[in-house]
Amino acid sequence: MDALAAPAPTASAGLADALDASGALADAFDASGALADAFDASGALADSFDASGALGDALDASAVLTGDLGAPDALTGAPSGHAAPALLRPVLTELRLSAFASHRRAAFSFGPVTLLAGASGSGKSQVLGAYEALAALGSGATLEEVFPEPSALVPERAVPDADRRRGFRIGCTVDGPVGPVRLDLAVQAEPELRVVGERLSVGGEVLLSTALRDPGRRSVQAAWLTGGAVGVTRAPLPDDRLGTALLPLRVAGATAGQRRVLAAAEQAVVALRSVFACDPRPDRMRAPVPPGEGRLLGDCANLADVLRRTRHECGTRHALLARAARTGCAGEVAGLDVRAPADGPVTALLDRGPGLPATELGRLGAGELRFLALALVLLTGPGVLAVEPATELPSARQALTVLADGLDRDLDRRQGDELLRLALMACGRGHVRLVAAVGEECAGAARRIPGVSVVDLTP
Repeated sequence: MDALAAPAPTASAGLADALDASGALADAFDASGALADAFDASGALADSFDASGALGDALDASAVLTGDLGAPDALTGAPSGHAAPALLRPVLTELRLSAFASHRRAAFSFGPVTLLAGASGSGKSQVLGAYEALAALGSGATLEEVFPEPSALVPERAVPDADRRRGFRIGCTVDGPVGPVRLDLAVQAEPELRVVGERLSVGGEVLLSTALRDPGRRSVQAAWLTGGAVGVTRAPLPDDRLGTALLPLRVAGATAGQRRVLAAAEQAVVALRSVFACDPRPDRMRAPVPPGEGRLLGDCANLADVLRRTRHECGTRHALLARAARTGCAGEVAGLDVRAPADGPVTALLDRGPGLPATELGRLGAGELRFLALALVLLTGPGVLAVEPATELPSARQALTVLADGLDRDLDRRQGDELLRLALMACGRGHVRLVAAVGEECAGAARRIPGVSVVDLTP
C-alpha cells in the first residue's frame, strides 16, 4: 500500500500540521496568532487536511511526484521534458510572515536590490529578523539559538488555547534551477519552544511535511517523497531544527522522488545559508584590532584587519573601495592603507595624498565609518565576509544576500546615493543581493532609481 494512502490517525493521536490549499501553514494558528480551532477538545490538531486540496495524512495521486519525471540533477537542471529554469543561483524571492510579531498574513517580494521603507514601528526590522532567522535555521541552528525570546514573536493579541499554547508562522520561496520552492514553518513558542509543522513543496507538490503528533516526545513525524512502490518515507526528526536542512543527511537519492526532494531541499538550504547580516558599529571600529583571518564580522569591528587583507589579495576591489571613499569621506582621499607592525595591532588609514599625514579611521565620523564598512561588504564576497556558504557548490552557483538594518543610518544624501550606486553595480552581476531597511528620505530618492525595489510597510 502507498504509505500516503494509509488511514490517518484520529485527532486524539496527537498534533499534526494543518496547511491550506495555497501551501501555507495556515490553520495551525488562528487569525490572532494563537494555536486555535485546528485543535479538538483534547488539544490535538486534526490529523488530516481539508477537502479543498490541503494536504492531510494522506495525499491524493495528483499531489505527489511519481517516478514519471526524469531525475533532476540537484541544483543543476530540471527533470527531463521540462525547460531549464533561467535562474542558476538559488535566491530567496519572497518572505511570508503569516503570524510573526506585528505582521499578519504579510508577504514581501525581493529583487536584487530591495529596500524596506515605512514609518517607525512598521516592522522593517522584524522582516529582516525573520529573514535572518530562516537563514540560521537553514544553516543548522536550533530554535533556541535562533529565537532566544520566542514569546516576543507571537502576535500581541494572540490568545492561548486550553493548553496555554501560542506560536508564530514564517515561510519563504526560493527560486532557482528547480523552480520556485516553498518552505513554510509553524513554531510553538509557549509553553515550550518547538516545531509544530513544516512543509516543503514545488509547484503545489508536497515533497516534505512534518507534524508534531505526540507532544510528549521531542520529535516531529516527517514524511518525504520516495516514489515508486513505497511512495513516502516516514521517520522522526528533531522538533528543534528545520527538517529541510536535515534532508541531505537523511535522503539517499536512490529514486527519482528522492532526487526531487534533495534538489528542492538543497536549493532552499543553499539560498538560506548564503546570507550576511550586517550592522556596522562605529564605536567598535575605531580602535586598532589584532591581526586575524581577515573575514569581516557582522558589526564590522575588525574592518582594519579586513582592509589589510584586501589590500594584498583583492587589488581591484580594494581600488574600487578607495574610489568610493573619495565620495563617502570628507576631505582629500588618495587611497586606503593600513599600519600593521609585525607584533602589534592593525590600524586602518585614509591616505590623504603626498605631503599630508594619513588619517586613522578612528578619527572619522560615524557616517564615514558605516559608509566604508557597507561599501566593503557590497564590493566583496563570501570569502571576505564571516559567512559559511555551501562548500559543495562553486561560488558561481551561489548568490550572497546582504541584510542591512538601517542602511542609511548616520549617512548623508551623498553617501546614501553612492551606496545605492555600488549596490546596483554589485547586484547587477548576480552574485550579490541586498535587502535593507531605510528611512523615508532614502526610500523617496530610491524610488526614482531604476533597478531598486522599494517595499513600503506603512499600513
